[in-house]
Amino acid sequence: MDKQKYFLRSKEIKERAAKAVLSAPDGYVVEIKPATRSLEQNARLWAHLGEVSEQVEWYGQKLSPEDWKTMFTASLKKSRVVPSLDPGGFVVMGLQTSKMTKAEMSALMELIEAFGAEHDVVFSDPTYSQYEAAQSR
Repeated sequence: MDKQKYFLRSKEIKERAAKAVLSAPDGYVVEIKPATRSLEQNARLWAHLGEVSEQVEWYGQKLSPEDWKTMFTASLKKSRVVPSLDPGGFVVMGLQTSKMTKAEMSALMELIEAFGAEHDVVFSDPTYSQYEAAQSR
């Protein structure tokens, strides 16, 4: 039996999932969890991060979209900071957006948009940005 994934959207799909569970060999694992972020949410996230990066100077520095992702995610998740392996540095823990649920991603987008409003960021098309265009070249 190969790995199987069921998106529980109807009674029929739930019945197929239940049947798969009942026929699975001993030792297999079943996990029920909320769906993770959508591709649309991810595209919108990177568009917004690119626009914040282009329009906001943070304490005298221009930060990359990746830096802003770390900043916003750390703020949302109330992440821990620990000393790095190299003396004098620090690492922010637990910042993966790829494992966020759709609700968590929505909360992250709201945080970015609120920050943008406070810092006069003009958001254009929420699903595409010049940053993504540059990245795809």
